[in-house]
Amino acid sequence: MPGAVIVIPCFNEAGRLAADRFASFAAADPSVNFLFVDDGSSDATLEVLHKLEQRDPARFSVLALTHNQGKAEAVRRGMLAALAQEPRTLGFWDADLATPLDAIPSFLALLEERPDLQMVLGSRVKLMGRVIERRAVRHYPGRVLATLCSLVLKLGVYDTQCGAKLFRNAPEVAALFQQPFLAGWLFDVELLARFLRGRRGSGKPPAADAIYEFALHEWRDVPGSKIRPGDFFRALADLVKIFRRYGGDRDNERRDH
Repeated sequence: MPGAVIVIPCFNEAGRLAADRFASFAAADPSVNFLFVDDGSSDATLEVLHKLEQRDPARFSVLALTHNQGKAEAVRRGMLAALAQEPRTLGFWDADLATPLDAIPSFLALLEERPDLQMVLGSRVKLMGRVIERRAVRHYPGRVLATLCSLVLKLGVYDTQCGAKLFRNAPEVAALFQQPFLAGWLFDVELLARFLRGRRGSGKPPAADAIYEFALHEWRDVPGSKIRPGDFFRALADLVKIFRRYGGDRDNERRDH
């Protein structure tokens, strides 16, 4: 059983996938395996991924979806495949490595040291001594969206959309990925809404006590992002869907942190 399996969703990443960075990290940390999900790419992404897999089949594996299904479904399918490997920890990470791979050990250490935690979320907080580089055109709409998400969830979460998240392999985490997401752009928010609902009435501590936001030391906006200005309004539509579906399942025991 691997210590951790990290799912990397990929769509048309042939031109910017840093295969050598993945290979170097894997060579330095034998406890982490990577599962790449090709989301029906129309370029040479699948070929690039298979070449990486051939370099070290024990550490790299590829799941190829026959057609493009969107990041939410690519992540979900990848997480289900990762769960089948029965790792202690699993999660997903953006293929562009805006969050460097060297943050993974810090996430893993938190889950190891804190048995009360079920998930660690990367958080892009611009603080002194940290390198957080976000374009203003993405940062400010993102902050508005993050505030709305926090209000809908009634959870003091700063950054729901960072593409770096790790989870403890536990039944309540596995349950989060069993059904397709309603939300495409904000599936991360729906993931949290599902977790909050699962804790409601379970007798377990409040959901907020099982979630840790890790302030990243480095995050850089990588050129070639597929985010477009109009996606802000698509995200708002997703937020409405989440509110309608999960709004009645709020856990009164939750508390902000």
